[in-house]
Amino acid sequence: MRVLVLGSGAKDHAMTWLFSQSKFIDGLYVAQGNIGTSAIAENLSDVDPSSPESVYAACKKHGINFVFVGTEAPLFTGVIDYLNNRGIDTFGAPGNALKLEGDRYFARTFTARHNIPTPPYKIFSDEESLSNYLQRHEGESFVLKRNAMAPSRIMIDSNDYTTLMTFGKEILQKDNLLVENHLDGLAITITVFTDNNGYLMLPLCSDYTKSEEGGAGAATGGMGSICPVPLPKYVQQQIIDLIIEPTLYGMQVEQFAYKGVLTLSVILTDNGPVLVDYHVRFNDPATQAIVPLIKSDIIAILHAMKEDRVKEFELEVSTKSAVAVVVASQGYPDKPVIGNEVKPLPNIIRNNLLKTKPMVFYGAVMEKEGRAVTTGGRNVTIVGIGQNIIQANKQAYEYIDTVQFEGAWYRNDIGNKFFQD
Repeated sequence: MRVLVLGSGAKDHAMTWLFSQSKFIDGLYVAQGNIGTSAIAENLSDVDPSSPESVYAACKKHGINFVFVGTEAPLFTGVIDYLNNRGIDTFGAPGNALKLEGDRYFARTFTARHNIPTPPYKIFSDEESLSNYLQRHEGESFVLKRNAMAPSRIMIDSNDYTTLMTFGKEILQKDNLLVENHLDGLAITITVFTDNNGYLMLPLCSDYTKSEEGGAGAATGGMGSICPVPLPKYVQQQIIDLIIEPTLYGMQVEQFAYKGVLTLSVILTDNGPVLVDYHVRFNDPATQAIVPLIKSDIIAILHAMKEDRVKEFELEVSTKSAVAVVVASQGYPDKPVIGNEVKPLPNIIRNNLLKTKPMVFYGAVMEKEGRAVTTGGRNVTIVGIGQNIIQANKQAYEYIDTVQFEGAWYRNDIGNKFFQD
């Protein structure tokens, strides 16, 4: 199989690495890729991954017969439907399924139709109504998000009227605003491969989305993740019974089931699991934590999906744990500084060749004029792997300072809450 992965982030590097381990691959390409993917695949820097025409032309030029889309931009520009209509096999959500992530109001009405627990919410289209609502509920904590799809850092969680209104006014200039009640509990990221007949659940993750240690600071795209989450069996079954299976049943009966990935963001509250968001693509950094633990051949999984038998696939997963820690640029998430040179990593970990060392997945780092430079906010993910979360955490932080560039920073507490009182 000749495969093209669309994307240039750390989750795309992780999935490219997983493809590179397959015995069924005889051609592996990434558009546009980054400095990490260039070591294991051919980067197609002249291909626009969000242009259906550009991607299709690349498939014809390089004899590519399968396109893997795990990131958002190509999905929302119609790449999947365009390629499918021209005989190219794909992995990713088609146009009729994008509303599950791209329209939060639709998602909330969908969950209501299928009795899936979500936080209480309101939709606002004007500042006056928003202001009146927040004043009536002064001191209560709310989460504010755009109704349309947006990066996960484009949200705010606060109980301060001024902070909420400032954020809300900015969103309302462009879009409707979703206001949800704040929920206390453990954040869980659920990743499932889906087809027309069922699903395959990957190990559960818990992401660290705030910029500061202890869960304070600004919302980010994710500063770390642990996998798997040590949950009691009955809690895992609650997640399946109350959220995963009703969601996939609803997609079936409403006729937008697809062959691809669905990610569900859930909060485990004292009253049970509650869904807070759907994503019709992979999440970063959960993907970087999951990938090192998958032992099954990714092509074998995709073949099962093509034949609509993914629910029958026996996924082989390592019994170890992974802790993923993101190294970000100065100024992230608001205004990341770009263009800083990233010093070469030690050969012992650079290309993920040693099972006894952590794995490295590059994000916003590209080669320019022979130098590795930062091109965005989240630059490198170090993934420690161990017999448990304690050992995985230790390995990740033992090597994280090998990632060096001006202004580099990271959280020091990824995984701590799972092994500290």
